[in-house]
Amino acid sequence: MAATESNMLALGTKAPYFQLYDTISKDMVSINDVKSNKATVVIFICNHCPYVHHIMQKFIEIAKNFISKGVSFVAISSNDVENYPQDHPDLMKMMADMCQLPFPYLYDETQLVAKEYQAACTPDLYIFDKDMKLAYRGRFDETRPQSGVKATGIDFKNALDDILNGKAVQAKQLPSIGCNIKWKK
Repeated sequence: MAATESNMLALGTKAPYFQLYDTISKDMVSINDVKSNKATVVIFICNHCPYVHHIMQKFIEIAKNFISKGVSFVAISSNDVENYPQDHPDLMKMMADMCQLPFPYLYDETQLVAKEYQAACTPDLYIFDKDMKLAYRGRFDETRPQSGVKATGIDFKNALDDILNGKAVQAKQLPSIGCNIKWKK
């Protein structure tokens, strides 16, 4: 479990366009389909990452709360499924069903979307404001697997609260840490 930090895409960056296969609905879903007029969350995850497993329950709980406030969420997996078959779209669907994901779980087969977002690890979090400009990127909170500290999502939740309350998101944002995205050779 090699720890990799997120690349910290520049704040203010317009959300890169994508249209990807949703493993839940089996439809093609674009950024335009999921964008919100309040805030839009894009998270890069995968099925097997212990960092993702560590935060997933709390992340879903927070997502459900903010979905009720008009925030939209989308998860994307960009891992190479040839070398990491546990991240195959069929297994993504199984994980989505098991976790009862309340948002699309998209498969980035070409890995071009991960590259556009400069995603480096799982989880890698991005919050875009109502104008689809990047307002937050970085960690969910300070906890890590095997740290003995429960996930709270405090950094992520505070950023969403700031956006919904019309405040500037804290300028000091710390990178996410997780498993590296499994790039194709």
